[in-house]
Amino acid sequence: MKKINIKIWLVYAIFSIIGITSMQSCGEDGLSPSNINLFSTSDEVALGRQLDSQIVTNKIEYPIYNNAAAETYIQGIVNEILQSGEIKYKSTFPYKIRIVKDDSIVNAFAIPGGYIYVYTGLLKFVDNEATLSAVLAHEIAHCERRHATKRMTKAYGLEFLMSIILGKSSSQLEQIAGNLFTNLYLLKNSRDDEYEADDYGFRYLKTSIWYPGGLVYFFNKIGANSDASFLEVLVSTHPMSQDRIDKVNKYVSESGATASESNVFTARYLQFKQTLP
Repeated sequence: MKKINIKIWLVYAIFSIIGITSMQSCGEDGLSPSNINLFSTSDEVALGRQLDSQIVTNKIEYPIYNNAAAETYIQGIVNEILQSGEIKYKSTFPYKIRIVKDDSIVNAFAIPGGYIYVYTGLLKFVDNEATLSAVLAHEIAHCERRHATKRMTKAYGLEFLMSIILGKSSSQLEQIAGNLFTNLYLLKNSRDDEYEADDYGFRYLKTSIWYPGGLVYFFNKIGANSDASFLEVLVSTHPMSQDRIDKVNKYVSESGATASESNVFTARYLQFKQTLP
C-alpha cells in the first residue's frame, strides 16, 4: 500500500510539473495543453494495432476492399511521401493503408500508430494523383503530429498516466480502444489539427514528385458539391473553412509551385480509377 501511495503522489507531482510548464511554454512542440501527449510511441503503435483489428473485423461499418493491386498503388504513394526528411516516425509507425469499399462516403482517416483508411468513394471522387497524394500526406501529418493521442490525453490523461505507472497500461489501452469510435470521437479533428495537417502535408509534398498544391483541387471539388450527402462524414471529421482554404492557397503561392501533367498525373490516375469496382 505504501508503494501505491508513492506512485500516486508521483502522478500528481508529474501533473503539477506539466501544469506549470504548459503555462510557460507554447512553442511548436512545447507543452501547451494541446501538445501534451502521455502516450509513448510504443503505446501508440499498440493502440493502433488494437483499433485496426477491430476495424477489419467490423465488416458492416468498414468493409475492407482486399485488392492487392489497388493496395500496392496507394501504398506506393504513401511510401514515396514517407521519403520526406520532415517525417519523424517513418521507422516507428507501420504506415499501413487499407481501402474501405464504400462509394457513398468521400473520406479518409488515420488512427494512432500510422494506420490510414481510404474510402473507395474518395478514390472515385478525386481526379488526379496529386490530389490523392495531398489527402494521404494530410493523413500522414495527423499521425506524425500525433493528433489523436493528444486528444485522448486531454480526455484520459490522469487515469491513463496512473495506469502506466502502476503497470496496467495494456488493459487500459484495450478499454480506451473499445470506446474510441463512439460518436466518431477518434476521427473528429479540431480546426487547429486540420491547419497543422495541411501545413505539414504540404511540407512533405514539396520534395516529392507531386504538385504540392493538390489539396486545392480537393477543396475546389468539395465546394462544387457542397450540398452532397456523400460529403457529410468528411466535413464532420475534417472541419472545412474559408480560412483553411486561404492558408493552403498561401502555401502554394509562396512556394512558387506550378502544376503540369508531369507532377499532377491525371492520366495515370484515370487508369487506376478504371480498375476500381
